[in-house]
Amino acid sequence: MKLVSPGEAAANTNNMSAEASEELVRIGEMAKKYGVTLRTLRFYEDKGLLNPKRDGATRLYTRRDKARLKLILLGRKVGFSLRDVKQMMDLYDPTGSNTKQLRLALDKSEKQLARLQKQRALIDDAINELSGSMSAVRQMLSERSAPASAARFFCAPAPGERF
Repeated sequence: MKLVSPGEAAANTNNMSAEASEELVRIGEMAKKYGVTLRTLRFYEDKGLLNPKRDGATRLYTRRDKARLKLILLGRKVGFSLRDVKQMMDLYDPTGSNTKQLRLALDKSEKQLARLQKQRALIDDAINELSGSMSAVRQMLSERSAPASAARFFCAPAPGERF
């Protein structure tokens, strides 16, 4: 065990509070860093997804809020509802094994993956249909415009037509 003088203890306390304050981020910095709007951050706060500290009217986001925002954005990116994201995050227990949270996350993820795969199949079908239609239209255009443009090189202009 290391003995610390009162002066060193005070210095360490000041360093710790300085480190803690460095971890706090204002709403504008948070929005810029994660590419969201201020309104989005306030909305997430209203929904109970984020819980920034307050210094008067200033919102100060902690490391925990940053981690939660990353999870929210990931969840939204893969198609989870905010309700699902909140439900999964609220099960987190920093002192527990979090098996209930992990099971719920896995269950919701499996269901979402199935939905996304079904959407992908529908999108692939739509792309194939559209590509086929576009090919047919291109073919019709080339058939209809090829003889007319070739004829213009070899014939005089039709009455009222200009070159």
